[in-house]
Amino acid sequence: MSNPVVEMSAIELSKAIHAKKVSCREVMSSYLDHIDKTNPRVNAIISRVDSAELLKQAEAKDAELAAGNDNGWMHGFPQAVKDLVPTKGIRTTKGSLALKDWVPAADGAIVSYMKRDGAIIIGKTNTPELGYGSQTYNEVFGPTGNPYNEAVTCGGSSGGAATSVALRMQSVADGGDFMGSLRNPAGWCNVCSLRPSLGAIPSGGTELFTNSMSMNGPMGRSVADIALLFNTMAAYNPRFPLTREPDPRFRELTPENAVEKLTASQKGVRVAWLGDWSGYFPVDPEIMTLCRAAVEKMTEFGAVVEDIPSFWNMDEFWDKIWIPIRHYCANSLKGFYDKCKQSLLKPESRWEYEDGQQMTAGEVYRAYEKRTEFLHAMLKVYEKYDYIITPTAVCFPFDKNIHWPEVVNGKAMKTYHNWMQIVTPWTMGGNAVCTMGAGFGKAGLPIGLQIVAAPHKEWELLQFAQAYEGVTNFVAKFPPKY
Repeated sequence: MSNPVVEMSAIELSKAIHAKKVSCREVMSSYLDHIDKTNPRVNAIISRVDSAELLKQAEAKDAELAAGNDNGWMHGFPQAVKDLVPTKGIRTTKGSLALKDWVPAADGAIVSYMKRDGAIIIGKTNTPELGYGSQTYNEVFGPTGNPYNEAVTCGGSSGGAATSVALRMQSVADGGDFMGSLRNPAGWCNVCSLRPSLGAIPSGGTELFTNSMSMNGPMGRSVADIALLFNTMAAYNPRFPLTREPDPRFRELTPENAVEKLTASQKGVRVAWLGDWSGYFPVDPEIMTLCRAAVEKMTEFGAVVEDIPSFWNMDEFWDKIWIPIRHYCANSLKGFYDKCKQSLLKPESRWEYEDGQQMTAGEVYRAYEKRTEFLHAMLKVYEKYDYIITPTAVCFPFDKNIHWPEVVNGKAMKTYHNWMQIVTPWTMGGNAVCTMGAGFGKAGLPIGLQIVAAPHKEWELLQFAQAYEGVTNFVAKFPPKY
């Protein structure tokens, strides 16, 4: 690797900039050169800002530091924002032809927070149309390839973000997650992510009172890096009524102390391996073997691991909780669907919206009642265990030119998102979930673990994830070739 700047972790980069070992201009130049060489083969970063303009912004950051004005730990960081999040003055398409020319007049909340802490927005990261589906492709920019094999998918919807972090095109990235959109791509790109629990980070669209499923969160190459970005993104914001103040321990984190503060004994911590939910999910046997072996590594730092059976009827979960709530949420597509724009929507999005029009208020209410029953059943598991662990996906990455796999391990997939069911319980549970690498299959493609904590346990979860990182460190051991 001839570009040592982009090899730095986010913590290392922050320290180097603030110690003036490298200038913001040098950082920007290094990243832009690396992106120019790397991005064409994977198509992860889109809507790039003009390089000359970005270098001017970096020089301005250097002048601020010279004058004693430190914006924050991300001072001078080149950041690409997920293309679902509005960015002032930069095209934000959401992967949709209906928005292919939209340039927002204001930043989304998390973009404003990253800018506040010193980030320079260089462009966007690719996503599936409107975030629907865990396969990053759209009619505006095309598909994004996997960092370990660009012919297969990186997952989604935060696929461009995961690929860009894995390939060192940014040190950390933002993502969002409704149906595994932080977890699936992180697992398939061998990076870390955190899907926070309800209210931790301002998230949502035009309706903010019932959005308890879609969550923004960080991605990075180490637990300490994502903890710092989580601290930047997390906040109570009165414009987002479900938000709350984060655990105050996150406010104490700095690049200098993050690793130390996240280091804590995990001896005796109780881990429940749920695997394929007693055979309900058609998990590839190779994935089950890799993930179970990775979970066993947790005993090396003192965790106690036990296999547990499924605690819920997942057929009922899918039919009576997931699908009704998913269709209800798809009513957010009305503005795109109206005025003949439905012709510009992919079939998956149209199906979600159209089925949502057939539902009654009573059906939606009963789905939320069932969701509450599921939550209470899940919390009983946490009376005995600290974490529940399953794979991030039932299969390895598939050809990026197909919409979704129609059959997985001999089981037919009925819908475009049926194969992603293994992530859905934790969406509906409102859990904090950290994705960590679990290993690589025979074809050289990665898979990850969902380490699932009870709601609002982000701090403890990241401490546990850092202990796991210490005995595995898959990100450092298996970097992609670039």
